[in-house]
Amino acid sequence: MPQPRKPVLYVIACGGRPAGDLAPFVAQCQTAGWDTCVIATPSAVKFMDTDTLAELTGHIVRHDYKQPDEPDVLPQPDAMVVAPATFNTINKWACGSSDTLALGLLNEAIGLGLPVIAVPTPSTALAKHPAFQDSVARLRSWGVTVLFNPEVYPLPTPNMGPGAAELFPWQALIDEVERITVPAVAGQSGDVS
Repeated sequence: MPQPRKPVLYVIACGGRPAGDLAPFVAQCQTAGWDTCVIATPSAVKFMDTDTLAELTGHIVRHDYKQPDEPDVLPQPDAMVVAPATFNTINKWACGSSDTLALGLLNEAIGLGLPVIAVPTPSTALAKHPAFQDSVARLRSWGVTVLFNPEVYPLPTPNMGPGAAELFPWQALIDEVERITVPAVAGQSGDVS
């Protein structure tokens, strides 16, 4: 008898220092019952150990579109997380741009009605930019859970350096992932927690 398929979580990483700290988060998601796949923006790859993440997940780390005639190497997602979500990605996503694989998948997630959690961590200066504030509001209005509240999750100051990575709200993200429920997947109850 075939094993039921685990629900699939796409972890989309953008080009920020926290992209280098994904492995423990991915492992926690796996422990919670998710089949986890990592997708990176081209800028995120320079922060990541893609070999370690591929070994951990059992899936290659994708960062570019495939050719139309090539088979998809990743299972279809049931939910997505964007961690970290950069200023650039949040603004492009809210405008419907799909110039990277990550953005294309996020735009499809909106259309498919998938649960999506985004954790933007711009600098304190970029967080005040009107376009960014509008983008966060737009994404929230579309049903995206955006973990952004500088009073609760402190942001780095411009050019803060290595200490900025310590501000990333990994535990809050884990708590949100644990709240996700997905429709029944191949005989599962639909609740991954």
